Amino acid sequence: MATLLYLFLFCALCVLCVLCVKSFSSATGTAVLLLVSLFGANSAFTPEAAPHPYLGFDRNDYPGDAAMKLLRRNFSFTGYWLGNPPGEKTNTWTGKRELLRSQGFGFLVLYSGRDSGKFKKEDDAKLKGAHDAESAIAAAKAENFSAGTIIFLDIEEGGRLSERYHAYLAVWSDALTHAGYRPGVYCSGMPVKEEPGVTITSADDIRNHAATGDITFWIFNDACPPSPGCAMPQDPPAPSKSGIPYAQVWQFARSPRDKQTARHCRGYAKDGNCYAASDAAHRFHLDVNSATSPDPSGGAK
Repeated sequence: MATLLYLFLFCALCVLCVLCVKSFSSATGTAVLLLVSLFGANSAFTPEAAPHPYLGFDRNDYPGDAAMKLLRRNFSFTGYWLGNPPGEKTNTWTGKRELLRSQGFGFLVLYSGRDSGKFKKEDDAKLKGAHDAESAIAAAKAENFSAGTIIFLDIEEGGRLSERYHAYLAVWSDALTHAGYRPGVYCSGMPVKEEPGVTITSADDIRNHAATGDITFWIFNDACPPSPGCAMPQDPPAPSKSGIPYAQVWQFARSPRDKQTARHCRGYAKDGNCYAASDAAHRFHLDVNSATSPDPSGGAK
């Protein structure tokens, strides 16, 4: 409405300018022209363009140098683990930052969070939060990720988190901030029913918890809709369309396809995994993401 009003007023001034030039003195016409110029210079006739979404991927295992060069055709950024991915005994991404940066990749820098069942008491959760933050910071420095890089804590659980987990996350976030890094979370953006008429997402639970402070959100929601399924469109869906309006990154396809949440989704291969368009041989299954930046963690700086 504001844009239309500005446009109407501008047009009215233009008409007035023409009438003044024809009917009044040159001084009056000059004054009106000056008014029109000032109005045009200080008025916004079109709203600011929304950030263009970018496409990226993540996976637990490093696919190899040659494969990353191939995948760069489809993706602007890649996930990058600082420690062992969930369920893995080694981290095959270690030492690959400079190569990937030279290929033009941006980064989603990840560290695997603990399951809530690992915390005996709140004090134990806080100690583990401090320990994991120390490990993530040391790994980030070893990989030459500069201060200001967002490190996402990988939280695989859905729904409302326990108070112990919030204590763990708060200590972890504070330690990263004090070390010059920025905390982020990878978490569920999928609603979980708690009781009739009441649902919660992990993202909302974390955001509404005062102890966690300012955190960047990378959420997963592979249900169709809103997910487009296993797709690599040139114009990816914005993270805000994930159901979590404040999300900066949206993982909309996961490998293998979840038989419950993604049962209505298309584009997956017969084996249930998602593959890049450039991977015709289906060698490297992927999780697919959209983000508001080609370097969501700021790790390419």
